[in-house]
Amino acid sequence: FDGMIEAKGYVNRSEAIRDLIRNMLISKEVADPESEVIGTLTLIFSHDQHEITDRLNEIQHGYFKNVISSTHVHLDEHNCLEVLILRGEAKTVQMIADRLVSTKNVRHGRLTVTTTGKNLP
Repeated sequence: FDGMIEAKGYVNRSEAIRDLIRNMLISKEVADPESEVIGTLTLIFSHDQHEITDRLNEIQHGYFKNVISSTHVHLDEHNCLEVLILRGEAKTVQMIADRLVSTKNVRHGRLTVTTTGKNLP
């Protein structure tokens, strides 16, 4: 444990234990489908696939209240990375992410969620 504390740069054990407890509380909160969460969704896809950008945009526009921001990056001449910030009930954020990740020709996608912080001590 002390080695992990040092590697992460904590100044003492108390800070590390505090973060462990906070992470447990956050995990419990975001597991509730009704809880408000904020998350990032990372997508990798090839823009060479016909109409993929249109399909992804159409889904995002359907949930414009939940899609806070999106960034599109050209990785090379064929591949794109898109990162979206999503906010809403956990079940809604997960459903939006599932729809986008399962879109034909999306090569990879990953959702990371956390609490909005309003219920943290």
